[in-house]
Amino acid sequence: MLKSKRDYANTLRYIQGLLEGERDPIAALANTAAVLKELPGYFWVGFYLVKEDELVLGPFQGPVACTRIAYAKGVCGSAWSRAESILVPDVHAFPGHIACNAASMSELVVPIKSQSGKVVAVLDIDSTRPADFDESDQAALEMLATQLSMLWP
Repeated sequence: MLKSKRDYANTLRYIQGLLEGERDPIAALANTAAVLKELPGYFWVGFYLVKEDELVLGPFQGPVACTRIAYAKGVCGSAWSRAESILVPDVHAFPGHIACNAASMSELVVPIKSQSGKVVAVLDIDSTRPADFDESDQAALEMLATQLSMLWP
């Protein structure tokens, strides 16, 4: 894993302990959001769950958020449609960015896939600082997404 300004090694171990034996995705995502929100620079952290043809707000920590996001719309919908992470140093430069909160300046969205490979949710992280996330954050959160994927068959 790349060097990061955030302590992902301990954070991921802690989350792994919380997930051990947990079978309910909502409970697991709620605790995961709470742990991640404590990391430096995390203004908003949460999950959007795939429900039919849209993303629906799931467990999160931070200010009020958008409730529903259409397929391929904004950063979250784009990460879902591409089935790949999207790192956005400046949300104002991202075509079609959905401004759920004007304080958000940078964003990282990581899809979570079921064990069968279907995107079932996305992890969305926002910061009030531009370019606050980098490839080390992305790599760590992709490892977390792999852990979380075990919650869905």
